[in-house]
Amino acid sequence: MIGQNQTETTLFDYKQGIGTFTQKMPNMARAYNEFTEICFQEGKLDKKQKQLIALGISINAQDEYCIIYHLKGCLDEGCTEEEILEAVGVAAAIGGGAVMSQAATLIQQGISDFNQLKQ
Repeated sequence: MIGQNQTETTLFDYKQGIGTFTQKMPNMARAYNEFTEICFQEGKLDKKQKQLIALGISINAQDEYCIIYHLKGCLDEGCTEEEILEAVGVAAAIGGGAVMSQAATLIQQGISDFNQLKQ
């Protein structure tokens, strides 16, 4: 779209896709939207915290559309760049932690098990 950068275009494409899905599956879309609206309401966690959590999860899921959507949500809720980057750091630690936990357990056990089969 003219006058939009890549991030805005991606967000527009996502919203357009959701609109099309909603037309085709109105009951499902309505139920999903109602659920997510409830999840992101102010509660024990404020909306800003919830957007930071969602951004971290989106990064770990490597979901480009959700990353952009929740980054915008973070900015809309007043998150600073430092808060966003700190959340990104936590997401990276969890992502790296998941890899390390599998290396420390499943991979080492698998190597041991497969080596026993060779004997």
